[in-house]
Amino acid sequence: MQRKRLKNINKEKKDILLSAIGEIIHEKREKIGKGILLHSYEYDLSSSSLSLIEKGQRDPQITTLWKIVNSLDMDFLDFIELLIQKLPKDFKMTDD
Repeated sequence: MQRKRLKNINKEKKDILLSAIGEIIHEKREKIGKGILLHSYEYDLSSSSLSLIEKGQRDPQITTLWKIVNSLDMDFLDFIELLIQKLPKDFKMTDD
């Protein structure tokens, strides 16, 4: 059953999710007024990875996402709430 669900992950839906994650990170980083290079340096993040995540072109590991969210002085649950608001209503990664 779990394996079948993983196969149903739609690339388009994944792209929507990654784009929303990237938009939130980019908006929050811009709000605190730091460029990618400075922000990455200060929080020991890869600037190239952060750039790709902000563009929705890289799927971050949960630990990386947690570190980025914390570097933006956000609580992870607040980030998830913003993400839910940014996604289309009733968004699901799998088809029922």
